[in-house]
Amino acid sequence: MSLTFEVLKQDAASHARLGRIETAHSVIETPVFMPVGTQGTVKAVTQEMLEQLDARIILGNTYHLFLRPGLDALLALGGLHKFNSWPRSLLTDSGGFQIFSLSDIRKIKEDGVEFRSHLDGSKQFLSPEMSMRMQHALGSDIVMCFDECTSYPSTHTQVKDSLELTTRWARRSRAEFDRLKDTPASTGKSMSLFGIVQGGVFQDLRRQSLDGLVEIGFEGYAIGGLSVGEEKPLMYDTTEFIAPQLPADKPRYLMGVGTPEDLIESVARGVDMFDCVMPTRNARNGQVFTATGKLNIRNARYALDQRPLDEDCECAVCRRYSRAYVRHLYQAGEMLASILCSYHNLAFYLDTMRSVRQSLALNEFAQFRVAYLNKFNSNAHAANA
Repeated sequence: MSLTFEVLKQDAASHARLGRIETAHSVIETPVFMPVGTQGTVKAVTQEMLEQLDARIILGNTYHLFLRPGLDALLALGGLHKFNSWPRSLLTDSGGFQIFSLSDIRKIKEDGVEFRSHLDGSKQFLSPEMSMRMQHALGSDIVMCFDECTSYPSTHTQVKDSLELTTRWARRSRAEFDRLKDTPASTGKSMSLFGIVQGGVFQDLRRQSLDGLVEIGFEGYAIGGLSVGEEKPLMYDTTEFIAPQLPADKPRYLMGVGTPEDLIESVARGVDMFDCVMPTRNARNGQVFTATGKLNIRNARYALDQRPLDEDCECAVCRRYSRAYVRHLYQAGEMLASILCSYHNLAFYLDTMRSVRQSLALNEFAQFRVAYLNKFNSNAHAANA
């Protein structure tokens, strides 16, 4: 079966909407947060833990998996679902954002991008066609078009040239994606391709990018090129402008965003899907998300604190371990510290989205939004704790 998407309810006071995506591997209730598994694993948690948290979809990273273990190995191993023993849905990015971050060791051409591997310095080449071949080898449920992401700030001319290249690459991605379907070069049961709207913070360019992608036709549409250094109000304004214009009968995905506040505010602007490394990356540095804000569990103030990480949380970590114990693990250099905080932070993000969906189902999203943000920001000192 191919991806299906249904809008179940539209919020009356905002662009927020309750929906459901179905792939060959799982039913995904939206709005949804997708944990990031860069190299075939969500860092510091097992697949069993993700299942306990009821994550329905996780991400894989084409750039990293392209370099290691590589296309041939993943084909031989039966794709990423089989390789990493994940029975639910997978979304893979195109590799474009990682190459964007290698600005000093890559060269962008019409054909694709030449770059040096961060692993061994070897010369590599990634194109729309190669990205599609890699993602078909991975067998992703949701495949992302190969795109170019511009840095912030960039001029209108620079962004226009970039998005026009991205549109040409999107057309090539669509052609190669369709060519590979149901061939021995694909391990996917059924796969869908999403286009990525670029255009920086320029509204006319965002519209131009969207028009070009709609003309090609995709199973879903993503907003790329945000959260790359622009001020947060500008990110919100750009999202508010373009998200409601994405096709209403397709999933809308805001890539690489973000904080709990960003998720709530972007849902209100019409976004259905999110991903971000923040829950696990911050956890490895000792930052924990709670209902009343963020706290740094390594701080000495928690040395004798017998409360759970978050007194409002019912996750397995908060039911069993104290702040004092988790802090001790960090002080002792024990890897369990990262595991416990990563598990909790993912639980917090997934529970936040579950609450968003419940509020939409009950026609209470506006009240939920205000109450959630007020409470999350109630302990401002926690952010610097």
